[in-house]
Amino acid sequence: MALILIIEDNPINRDVLGRRLERRGFAIRFAEDGPSGIAAAKLLMPDVILMDIGLGEMDGYEATRCIRADPATAAVPIIALTASAFESDRVKALAAGCIDFDTKPVDLPRLLGKIAAVMGTKAPMAATDQN
Repeated sequence: MALILIIEDNPINRDVLGRRLERRGFAIRFAEDGPSGIAAAKLLMPDVILMDIGLGEMDGYEATRCIRADPATAAVPIIALTASAFESDRVKALAAGCIDFDTKPVDLPRLLGKIAAVMGTKAPMAATDQN
């Protein structure tokens, strides 16, 4: 079972996205901010990290750079998640070390496709998932 680490400061977003991904067969772990996300990435060695960009004191860009700087976690794929859909945000996320970028609210089929792409697997079906 693939492990996804969700680094997200909003408890509702964590809960909703976590439950939706668990229903698709993923093991889910959470971190509430950049520093705890960096520590969790090293401890858990997840298959994929979903990184909120607007985390507060240490934003997702900086947390991504820290994860990339550690040889133990440098290769873990990170997908940025943000409510901001500007091209400049995507460019900034990729420059920080994210392998992909997606917007909130999350379109689950699209996100599953991105997760599958970075993991090199087929995306689980999500067409009937509405919550």
